[in-house]
Amino acid sequence: MPHDVIMPALGMAQDSGLIVAWHKEPGEAVATGDVLFEVETDKATMEVEAQADGFLNRVRAQAGEEVPVGKVIAVIGDSAEEVTDTTPDEAAPEDTSEDTSATAAIPDGTSVIMPALGMAQDSGLIVSWHKEPGAAVTATDILFEVETDKATVEVEAGHDGYLAAILAEAGEEAPVGETIAVISAGKPAAPVRIGRAEAAGKAPSGEPRPPAPVAERPAPRPPAVPTGGRILASPKARRLALEQGLDLNRLVEAGHPQPYHAADIEVLRALPDETAVAPAQATRHLTADLPHEGFTEFAEWAAGEADLTDAQALLAGLVAASLDRESVTIRVETEARVRSYHVPAGPLGGITRVEPDTPADLTLRDLRQSRISTLALGAESHPVLTLTANAGGLTLTLECTGDALSAPQAIALLSGFAGRMEQPLRHLL
Repeated sequence: MPHDVIMPALGMAQDSGLIVAWHKEPGEAVATGDVLFEVETDKATMEVEAQADGFLNRVRAQAGEEVPVGKVIAVIGDSAEEVTDTTPDEAAPEDTSEDTSATAAIPDGTSVIMPALGMAQDSGLIVSWHKEPGAAVTATDILFEVETDKATVEVEAGHDGYLAAILAEAGEEAPVGETIAVISAGKPAAPVRIGRAEAAGKAPSGEPRPPAPVAERPAPRPPAVPTGGRILASPKARRLALEQGLDLNRLVEAGHPQPYHAADIEVLRALPDETAVAPAQATRHLTADLPHEGFTEFAEWAAGEADLTDAQALLAGLVAASLDRESVTIRVETEARVRSYHVPAGPLGGITRVEPDTPADLTLRDLRQSRISTLALGAESHPVLTLTANAGGLTLTLECTGDALSAPQAIALLSGFAGRMEQPLRHLL
């Protein structure tokens, strides 16, 4: 079945993206996970992966073009046919028979879209709205909460004004890029609150509604068996299994394909002949706030004076030193990429890149450039340290199971890393 390729939302306030380059030619075969194109926003340039198997057809935007978030820019089809369709939306003319009276009922204003909180996410579940229709909002007000298979995140309004319309109710799942609310500059005379079914086909006056992406996912393909007995599962799936006393190893034994997501917990619970329920492990959740950080200045100094230009490798070195082990593998995740490093004892120049799927001793999530300020994702198979920005400084969050680190070890790790992020030069002394 054809799969629409849309311009993704790579940031909360992003409304368009510049296509830097296509990595596949029209008619070329693509597989899920292949890098399809590069897109540039005002914050970063990111590689976007294909979300379905097939052939790249109907490319409607070329390199150098700026495209609104949610707009269809290509199609992944079942065959290499129709590869010459490069005219924007020629195959889908605008429907002019729409009920204009219903459309006019939605106030004019700036669209609030379902954001993409991960590169592989194609939809999000609205947990709750924090503002009522007609209420005044500022750009930094929490507008709603959205849940993906990885986390529940509070989303800011992104614009000052009034919440003129809510177009998707709490409990509804909306595709990434779809308009779910409208913020108007002036106080609306008749605020609107409707569900997605009622809002389908309507748009704020004077502003076209971006087409919703196809929500259907391709059939899952079992990945290669992970090394070291590591189970591939989302943080939410691990948390649900932990809370319900379920053992993910039973899915492995049953041959259920990895990685596991929240929906797979129902499959696990329904497995027959369950003779024993794994007891819930104790989890550790520690945070540390730094009023100021010295890492940014240190990274600039290391690049200029020591030719150490990979800031993620420097972060891996500081984390490894805080673990106080002879040799470790550190996985560093950002919103744009994932890299893994082998960190031996000794100077930072000895750190080397390894394959991203190499089993890690610790994962460092660098979310300093995101809008996320607090999180609690639950313990994973190894310790996870997360960096988030606060007012002029940093917040460090450590999550792990009791089996991974004892309480004294967890405290020593977080304290040591906090000190190194505040005064990185102490690592060289």
